[in-house]
Amino acid sequence: MPPTIPTTGAQPQPAFPFPSTPAIPPQTTALPTASAPPPTPSIFGLDALFNNPVFAGGIGLAGLGAAAAFGRRALIAGAGLLRRQLLVNIEISKRDPSYNWVLAWLAQPRDNRGFLASRLTRLRNLSIVTTTKSLSPRPAMAEGESGGGKIHADFRVQPGFGRHVVRHAPGVYIAVNREKAGTATTATGEPHETLTLTMLWMHRHVLADVFTQAHALAQSFQEGKTVVYTARRMEWAVLGKPRLKRPLGSVILDEGVKEALVKDVKDFLAAQQWYTDRGVPYRRGYLLYGPPGTGKTSFIQALAGELDYSVAMINLSEVGMTDDLLAQLLTQLPEKSILLLEDVDAALANRRQRDPDGYTGPTVTASGLLNALDGLAAGEDRITFLTTNHIDRLDPALIRPGRVDMMVRIGEATRYQAGQMWDRYYGDIDEDHSGRERFLKRLDELGLFGGDEKNPEVPKRHTSTAAIQGLFQFHKGDMEGAIKNADALIPRTFEAEQMPVEGAIKSPA
Repeated sequence: MPPTIPTTGAQPQPAFPFPSTPAIPPQTTALPTASAPPPTPSIFGLDALFNNPVFAGGIGLAGLGAAAAFGRRALIAGAGLLRRQLLVNIEISKRDPSYNWVLAWLAQPRDNRGFLASRLTRLRNLSIVTTTKSLSPRPAMAEGESGGGKIHADFRVQPGFGRHVVRHAPGVYIAVNREKAGTATTATGEPHETLTLTMLWMHRHVLADVFTQAHALAQSFQEGKTVVYTARRMEWAVLGKPRLKRPLGSVILDEGVKEALVKDVKDFLAAQQWYTDRGVPYRRGYLLYGPPGTGKTSFIQALAGELDYSVAMINLSEVGMTDDLLAQLLTQLPEKSILLLEDVDAALANRRQRDPDGYTGPTVTASGLLNALDGLAAGEDRITFLTTNHIDRLDPALIRPGRVDMMVRIGEATRYQAGQMWDRYYGDIDEDHSGRERFLKRLDELGLFGGDEKNPEVPKRHTSTAAIQGLFQFHKGDMEGAIKNADALIPRTFEAEQMPVEGAIKSPA
């Protein structure tokens, strides 16, 4: 009977062994899966560009360039920041008076010994300023010699346009940059210029020394001279070379006139605090009137030399001079200067047309002059001198107190003036004054001191100090010739020339 196989429990071992068969590994059947879709191409084809080695290399180079540019900007910004922290710059415009002072200071010789100083301070761009003057006294010329005297020329070399380095003191260097603008801003058409000084911040204290030395140098150039300014559009400009100071004693006015004027001006200069305490504008005006050639302008020039002042002249008759321009000039008057307005009567008179079309340009009006002298636009700390040959033509509002505080007539030559002038010209050879008495007697006979009340037959005439001075200059060292030709002082009258016939050729005189 066959053996029974239990249905539950552990599997019984076979009673007899069967031959072993190799184990068949289970077959793994791969389940079907969905295949990956191919990559979708970019709309702009960027994948292909990035896979292109040429394009990828360009991107890399561009990145390097951008990084280099960024680094350069950062370096420039850092250098600028470092420059602002370590350096100080000062710019001087050509319109500023210190411009020429500093240029003259830069032209001074300096001690540039040493390896570093000798190489840093080499000036390669230079400019030259030439001043000339006649040698005085000139040698006497023999007969047949030419009348040209020797002229002394002074050449001053100064830094030209460009960048320079100067050594101010041991270890202190100043970089100088002189630039010329491309556009002209002055009335003469000259291009505008600037001068820039650069130094270390730690050396900024030397700026005070630089400007102090430059100002002292400019003062030394003008020592013993009177500077004359003239109005040039909206600014003041030096008129020619500074003039030698005229001694106050060389101007001979009538007895006591000069002394009174000088005393009044000096009292005004010493009373500034008095004006301030009382709230009075600190300015004073003088009117000198009288015939021409009596010494009005000469006295003002000598007074400026006595006070060590300059003279600032304004020509009111100049075409283009307007009320606004006049007020602007008076508010910018140079320091320590005397304002001079000559021939104010002619300047304010109605002028006829100058051109065929009748255009004369803008002019100064009487009200504009009054407001400039004593109005809201009038400045202070000012000495004003007005001159006129005809005081009767002036508006009474112009010569009222406040605008004109002192009026002085500088008249014809008097006996006192003629005697003083004789002593000045011939005092060294007329020791006993006999020549002076004969000269004065001759002028009395000619009636040049207003006639003789005791002798009605003597004509009533007058002469000017300018005419007497001309006579003495014509007879230098020859007092007898001056006495003999004293009748040349008689004023002459000239008849008007007849108009030539139309179409006729007028020969030169």
